[in-house]
Amino acid sequence: MSAGDLFTRRDFFGVATVAVIGYTLPEGAGAGASASTRGVWELYVGTYTAETASRGIYRISVDRSTGAMGPGVLAAESSNPSYVAMAPDGRSVVAVNELTEYEGVASGAVTLLTRSDPDGALAAVGTRASRGGAPCYVAVDRTGRHALVANYVGGSVAVLPIGTDGTLGEATAVMQHTGSGPHGTRQTGPHAHCIILDAANRFALAADLGIDRIQVYRFDAGGGTLAPADVPAVVLPPGAGPRHLAFAPDGRTLYVVNELDSTLVSFVYDPSSGALRMRQRLSTRPRGARGDNLPADLHVHPTGRAVYASNRGDNTIAVFGVDPSAGTLSLMQSVPTEGDWPRNFALDPAGRLLLVANQRSDSIVAFRVQALTGRLTPTGQRLTTPSPVSLVFTHARPARR
Repeated sequence: MSAGDLFTRRDFFGVATVAVIGYTLPEGAGAGASASTRGVWELYVGTYTAETASRGIYRISVDRSTGAMGPGVLAAESSNPSYVAMAPDGRSVVAVNELTEYEGVASGAVTLLTRSDPDGALAAVGTRASRGGAPCYVAVDRTGRHALVANYVGGSVAVLPIGTDGTLGEATAVMQHTGSGPHGTRQTGPHAHCIILDAANRFALAADLGIDRIQVYRFDAGGGTLAPADVPAVVLPPGAGPRHLAFAPDGRTLYVVNELDSTLVSFVYDPSSGALRMRQRLSTRPRGARGDNLPADLHVHPTGRAVYASNRGDNTIAVFGVDPSAGTLSLMQSVPTEGDWPRNFALDPAGRLLLVANQRSDSIVAFRVQALTGRLTPTGQRLTTPSPVSLVFTHARPARR
């Protein structure tokens, strides 16, 4: 991370302010958008609350056709809920609380929330220690019974059980990473940044920025345990800094975006063993780009035809086309995000809209996705919201008349 990112991640931890948040409707929103018969998507927004005007997790509506958003509504108060994930049943939301101390222990936390209809409000039903500092990513397994969390400070990953009664239990597995990398300030030790599961729910893969590795674990969905796979890790080029991972829809290609050297790498994935073989590595920046840049998030279009990465510094979304026969990538676009420090972003479930959270400029901006190529075009729609970090779509519902 740059000094600026270290500030937002490590120095913003503290007591959240409770100032009233002022939202503005995006241009083009209003009576016409709300009366749309085409319906809307619902979206949850994870934020930083320390030293910002945010109070927790927010919910916004997004017109499925135009991308018009708003206004933002507080769904749940929570401390630094920087990353949020939906459970498979669509009724539960899991959020990390990106803290370095929780209940007097050097740890962050994970909060489980339940969703109510029709207003989309969230009620916290349990919070547990994440078993490491500054948790920055959480995923829910395919059964909906386990939350897997990556702890940035200290570099560990953990599994927390979700009970059939909707409660969150203490960690059933904690795996501590070890090692370092060549970067003098960012890689003095391990920094787990992401953990995801494969389509079969058999292997968990964790990107560790501090040690230039993707750790591969066998995951037992019965007991909520992790164990090193037969090939327990793949090593990336020194100083790469792997940050986020994403599978292609077929489950046989894994992508990783590297924060420290601004690259995107694709791997051939063997779902029977969890083994990875590097296929391609290329820059997330166009030829001739200058200045500091730190990629953040990574997503694959539902068709698999395009891969997207956010660039902080360049303040762009890099759009890569995927060759359908060879599976290779090529940079098609570098699209300005119309804001500063694009952290995470999200594609709607239909793959027609892409929304970007510009953390430092307090904005969410919508782009239209071209169906055949995955290229992006601006919609002109934006929403002002404080310190947006992560975005997750919930479901579609008819628009109000």
